[in-house]
Amino acid sequence: MRIALVSPYSWTYPGGVTRHIEALAGQFLSSGHDVRVLAPYDPSDRLAERLHRGAAPEPREAPDYLIPLGRTVGFPANGAVSNLAVTPYAVSTMRRELTAGNFDVIHVHEPVAPYVGWDVLSHTSAPLVGTFHCYSTARATNGTAGTLLGARWRLNRLTERIAVSEAAAWTGRRFYGGRYRVIPNGVDVPAEPLALHTGHADDGLHVVFVGQAVERKGLPILLRAFEALREHVPARLTIVGAGHEDVAPILDDLRGVTALGKVDDATKIAVLRSADVLAAPSLGGESFGMVLTEAFAAGTPVVASDIAGYQDVVRHDVDGLLVPRGDAVALAAALRELALDPARRRAMGAAAAEHAQRYSWSRVATEVLETYEDAIARPEPVTLPQRVGVRVGAIPADLGPRVPARRLASMEPAPPQGAPRRGAVLARRAALAVATVGGVGLAAMALQRIGVERVSASLLDSSPTWVLVALGLMCLSMVVRAVSWTAILRAALPDTPARYADAMQGTFIGVLMSATLPARLGEPARAMIVARRLGSARGTLPAVVGTLVSQTLLNILALVILGIVMFSSVGYFRGNQSALVLFTVAPLVVLLVVLAAPALLRGGLPSRSKRIETFLLKARGALVQVRGGLAVFRRPRAAAIATSAQLTAWVIQWIACYVLLVAFGLDGEAGIGAAAAVLFAVNVTAVLPATPSNLGVFQAACVAVLSGAYGVSYADALGYGLVLQAVEIATAIIMGAPALVKEGVSWGDVRMRAMHATPVELPPLPHYARKGETLEFEV
Repeated sequence: MRIALVSPYSWTYPGGVTRHIEALAGQFLSSGHDVRVLAPYDPSDRLAERLHRGAAPEPREAPDYLIPLGRTVGFPANGAVSNLAVTPYAVSTMRRELTAGNFDVIHVHEPVAPYVGWDVLSHTSAPLVGTFHCYSTARATNGTAGTLLGARWRLNRLTERIAVSEAAAWTGRRFYGGRYRVIPNGVDVPAEPLALHTGHADDGLHVVFVGQAVERKGLPILLRAFEALREHVPARLTIVGAGHEDVAPILDDLRGVTALGKVDDATKIAVLRSADVLAAPSLGGESFGMVLTEAFAAGTPVVASDIAGYQDVVRHDVDGLLVPRGDAVALAAALRELALDPARRRAMGAAAAEHAQRYSWSRVATEVLETYEDAIARPEPVTLPQRVGVRVGAIPADLGPRVPARRLASMEPAPPQGAPRRGAVLARRAALAVATVGGVGLAAMALQRIGVERVSASLLDSSPTWVLVALGLMCLSMVVRAVSWTAILRAALPDTPARYADAMQGTFIGVLMSATLPARLGEPARAMIVARRLGSARGTLPAVVGTLVSQTLLNILALVILGIVMFSSVGYFRGNQSALVLFTVAPLVVLLVVLAAPALLRGGLPSRSKRIETFLLKARGALVQVRGGLAVFRRPRAAAIATSAQLTAWVIQWIACYVLLVAFGLDGEAGIGAAAAVLFAVNVTAVLPATPSNLGVFQAACVAVLSGAYGVSYADALGYGLVLQAVEIATAIIMGAPALVKEGVSWGDVRMRAMHATPVELPPLPHYARKGETLEFEV
């Protein structure tokens, strides 16, 4: 049989699809078939690196059966990078080779991926087979491709459709329609049975992770779980695919962790065979998970996320364990179970090796060849309407009844009890999107109403010298805030010497993260930086987080003082006093809740609902921890330093706001009271910022205060708001960027650490009996 295998992905940036095609080609060639692979090929040069965000191609020689289709460009997609050919050369070369090749069957992989796959579907008359590798629930992109770009009609040109998993088939049926046969990805299965793992008494549980350091692979989740695991049992972790430079910014204490980076297939297989368990904590975007079957072939059980693509492969409690995705505690607990039960691990390893036979390449290739034969045997359209219908995609090429795309039940596991439901998550995202659009819309409407020319004139009339003075004052206020935090840290951690430099690094980096990210990731970011500098981040982070409460209470006190200053000039408010009263009372309410809630929740509060009772207990525990951050106020000297420094920082910011009024020549209309009102308003509205730096809402707050209460023109008020925010962002960059460099971490590293900053705590194991075998655990 003469076979063409078409890939849209680069041969020298190999991923799962390329490995799949390469293995199929090898199997077909060994069986005597004539095979050609048409795929892009990136040479190893600087241009390739520029086109792929600095990533160099692998030095792979082109096999004799490969027909190169030119260069590719790296596009972010589905949490990874897709290296796709986008040049006319790729299409023209492919058309020429397919026309001249006289192939019996053309097998296009990932036919939905532009641009090569789509062209194959339109410019060949040979029987077409398509394999769908991707699992995706994204309605926007898949719906656009299926409906607006005509993918559903194009895909009707396929005589046969293959999906590598039920998850991939779900994507096809949901968004594109059609009939699919599931033929999984293959794996090289050893000819000889593998010896069973006997465990490693000296080194403890050997856990292996295979994958890149991209967020969707879940490496930060595994590292947090491993931190907790090694506190309970001897354990070591080997990471394949990510290097030390990828792991070090995420995990401070690398005891027991070995990061090998990219390795060849032989090394990867050797590592898998030496492991006791493979951890695959992916967060989503996986249609199959070839690394799971590679572990099975090595006789290694797995602990994997319960995502749709992995449920097809792992048989829970037979050849592996499935845990809720993103749940580091559950992952650590599952690994601990296997660490303490070698017999269970051996049984799972034996089941995994047996299960691997289902995925052997010889079996997979046989099923694919049977699909080719069915495609070739399909009857040709006879009538003119049939031929035209098949040609344009209105009629399926197999001449069977049309199967339209349809809504299907989700393949994702139900969320655990207590987790937010999908409706709540969607509502929260919708609210965030509305707030973002609303903030930007407010700024746009203001510009349209006031006039860009008037705002520009106001900006040009401002004094650059006074703007620079305000910038210097803002930078100084950050230094003084760090002095306050140092006193708080020393009171909360008397046995851990906290230096001014530690608090400054945390403060500067936290301000930068708050200015560049939505929500309030700046707070965990600065806590994480300081905990890291004080020693064991795992041991000190809870105490450092508690110290943020003290600063928060001092900030609330500062807001109350600003409110009092505003009311000292009450005559300017022109009937807006009621709104300002509510803003001023709000911080006091928050303060009372923080201090009184633990006492109100003490005792668990009887409830008929177990869920409510659990929530109340957790809430009380969290609030007790919050109150633990007030240790500084039990030490008069430390409290005096912390309070005076924090309030001084606010005063400096207050003066900076006034200096900007002077820069705009507004100090005659709006004096020191107006500066206090502006500082109050922008901080209250930024409690839960919808956009980075609260863009849009920030300016709206400035306009509302200066125009509504002090009679400043809209143009001047908006110009003031733009410059004030620019000064704050410049402060964050000036102070935060050098701090990042000094800390030896990147912006992305801090973001990831901030999102996964909470340490994992495993509960002690009780004595229990399982399957007639008593396992004694030390608590």
